Amino acid sequence: MRKRTRVAVLTAILISTAGPLSACSFSMEDAMCGSGEYPVLAVGSTSGGACVKNGDTPPSGYTRYPKGKVPQHVGDKWDTYWETHTVDAKGNITAAP
Repeated sequence: MRKRTRVAVLTAILISTAGPLSACSFSMEDAMCGSGEYPVLAVGSTSGGACVKNGDTPPSGYTRYPKGKVPQHVGDKWDTYWETHTVDAKGNITAAP
């Protein structure tokens, strides 16, 4: 195979694989927690969150998100919602202080 032909073939291969790979990297979302963990929020605040190992209870001062309102990825619907809302000590959803 001539040198020009090899370069053209290699270029075509790189271009054909670069598109799908870059598309995947831009579509991936950052998960709130790692595998085997669930997110919790700080009671009465929007400035705190943590990840707790599945099966463990949240640490003091933290609580589980209300069912159906758990953020899964950074910037998703519920992550954005909890920037302006919180849960009080009784578990009631309130506007953020």
